[in-house]
Amino acid sequence: MKFAVSALLAAAAVTLAGPASAQFAKPETAIKYRQSVMFVMAQHFGRIGAMANGKVPYDAKAAIANAELVATMAKLPWPAFATDTEKHSHEVKPALWKEPAKFKEHADKLEETSGKLLAAAKTEKLEDLKAAFGETARSCKSCHDAYRKD
Repeated sequence: MKFAVSALLAAAAVTLAGPASAQFAKPETAIKYRQSVMFVMAQHFGRIGAMANGKVPYDAKAAIANAELVATMAKLPWPAFATDTEKHSHEVKPALWKEPAKFKEHADKLEETSGKLLAAAKTEKLEDLKAAFGETARSCKSCHDAYRKD
């Protein structure tokens, strides 16, 4: 598992090294990439949410491990929203392409709140985790409300 995560993170770092147009051979590849990143991030975020909402027992080590992945993954999808994907992006509202500065604010906010989530997890206090989870969840929701089709 650790090797797979390390390989994924290394691949992601290489992917982020160049301009968006050079990263993906086809718009469909960029879309698949960003959807995959969001899926993995949601899986780990959901594990934290289950602890924060009392659905599973709190496990500080698991919270930290999942928060580390969320914080890393929160940095990855943005180059895959390149403008050459606009006409292929059926899950994205047109506003995303018309408001790049606002979209970047949402992306930056998610990165910021994901960092706070990791810091809260590292305190090993469930109350800190709950507060940071709520803030991060609101960040996700605000971007989805603004730019994701139902």
